[in-house]
Amino acid sequence: MPFFRKPDAEALWKDEFSIHTADERYVSRRQFAKFLTLASLGMFVGNLWILARSYFAKGVVFPRATVAGAGEIPVGGVKLFAYPTPADRCILVRNAESEYNAFSQKCTHLSCAVYYEPETNRLACPCHHGYFSATDGSVLQGPPPRPLPRIVLERQGQEFVAIGVKVG
Repeated sequence: MPFFRKPDAEALWKDEFSIHTADERYVSRRQFAKFLTLASLGMFVGNLWILARSYFAKGVVFPRATVAGAGEIPVGGVKLFAYPTPADRCILVRNAESEYNAFSQKCTHLSCAVYYEPETNRLACPCHHGYFSATDGSVLQGPPPRPLPRIVLERQGQEFVAIGVKVG
């Protein structure tokens, strides 16, 4: 007599696992609700974690750096400088006698270097013909999606000091 008998083994298997092959691909409402509840709970905990990290995170501290002297740049002139790191190129434009504006020199479209056009008083990106206002950095024309980041300047006596970067 063989050790394994087929008819009894099939009957035992059917008793232990009472799921029919046709019913395997269907999900019950209870299983679906359990999945949605656990997924929602996981997303809620993840959002709480992000909120807690942003609440306890330190703010960005920008260094103070002297950019230019008050009479160093003529009206309609520019000066290139690096701020906040040596890799971040910026441009300082003197639009009027007492108006100085500084922006990141990196175009917000594809990071090409912008240059100043004094005849139109705008900053131009030569890569895809994007143009920015030289007074507020807003997009005038072309593909750039955002205005240029503005370098916050503070006048200390006869010097202009960069104290931060304002995005948007």
